[in-house]
Amino acid sequence: MSGNNKDATSTLQSAIDQVSAAGQSILGSLTGNPADKREADNKQAVADAESDLSHSAAKAGPFTVNASGGIAKDDPNRSAGSWNQTVGSAKEAVGGLVGAEGLKQEGIRQNQEGKGQEAQGQLTDLGKGVSDRVGGAVGGAVAGLTGNQAQKDEAQRQHDEGKARQRGVEHDVTKQAPQ
Repeated sequence: MSGNNKDATSTLQSAIDQVSAAGQSILGSLTGNPADKREADNKQAVADAESDLSHSAAKAGPFTVNASGGIAKDDPNRSAGSWNQTVGSAKEAVGGLVGAEGLKQEGIRQNQEGKGQEAQGQLTDLGKGVSDRVGGAVGGAVAGLTGNQAQKDEAQRQHDEGKARQRGVEHDVTKQAPQ
């Protein structure tokens, strides 16, 4: 990974490395030097691995952990919305099976309400995740200028938690997307 960057899972660092690899590839193409081309291919492979690692997250119930160690708990609306969707679907199925139109309609309504509730929780988490990532990055830069290590550590924790929160939403949205 990037030797001069402590956080090898940085999205920004992987983007910088990808641009650098592209530049070196162009140079290799212009000069015809196979060594430059090989070096560019190696840099591109490292940048791709950094990008994949930066975007990885593990989800267990309402918790998300990312590769940089950030941990975030889902907004309660996400779990409640998912539960309402499950119960609503069950009511709809039972209502349809036994011919209880009222129960079926109640299930449809509850399922739709749950989808909205889950989406609201996802929006809340996404907004907080982005906000925490930006706040952590800015706070870390300020702490780096002032030399305050405790403040820098807290800013990094805030950034990593925000990243985990954002990746948790991305994970769930990707899982829900039609394949």
